[in-house]
Amino acid sequence: MPVPPRPVTIPSLDLLQLRRTCRACALHDLCLPASIGPEELGALDAIVRARRPLDRGQVLFAGGTRFQALYVVRSGSFKTTLAANNGEEQVLGFHLPGEVIGFDALADDVHRCNAEALERSSVCEVPFAQIDEFATRVPGLYHQLMRIASREVVRDHEHLAMMGRKQAQERLAVFLRNLSERYRALHRAPDLIELSMSRHELANYLGLVVETASRLFTRFEEAGVLSVNRKQIRILDFARLDDFAGEPPPSCERAAG
Repeated sequence: MPVPPRPVTIPSLDLLQLRRTCRACALHDLCLPASIGPEELGALDAIVRARRPLDRGQVLFAGGTRFQALYVVRSGSFKTTLAANNGEEQVLGFHLPGEVIGFDALADDVHRCNAEALERSSVCEVPFAQIDEFATRVPGLYHQLMRIASREVVRDHEHLAMMGRKQAQERLAVFLRNLSERYRALHRAPDLIELSMSRHELANYLGLVVETASRLFTRFEEAGVLSVNRKQIRILDFARLDDFAGEPPPSCERAAG
């Protein structure tokens, strides 16, 4: 008697394994939440290009250049900057693995800022013309793309609001707390932060002078909030950090974690 064939099952995606691959770089934040199927996944994988690593100081794209692609940080970190009228640069943001860079050019197809590696870093390049065409066939992907763009706008608005209201101590506390939450989203230890940016770059972003930023780190360490070892920051007291930030924590995750 012949043995009946076993039913064919489609294996579920191993998200942890995907995050270790090149395609995971794009899927981590851009595509996985769109619930795309295996065929679409393969088609998307053909679109995404892995770029060779950039060393610290190398430019991913420069202001004034034509918009061709979005970039998902695969490893390392980047800063985006804008040249001020006096010739100095203004730091606009810092970008971690899984985060998307390049939305500044969506309005008129020209990049408004520079993106520069803060350490040896790599990205996945997603040509926008192809991803735009692909998203018309996968509505969930287009929706997720808009969610990510919206999140970047919200982050910019929150930074502007912080700069307009917060005192120096509160600015640093809010920055460290938000960075910790971004680490948590990456499944990294939220209490151990590596600052890939220099103190000058951090002070520039927070609208402080370098000496003030250094004094604040010392004050936080003396208060038992942080332990500082060069660029490695360990958060010792989240509740006190929230107090220094002058506002409640962003979510209840920390209490549960």
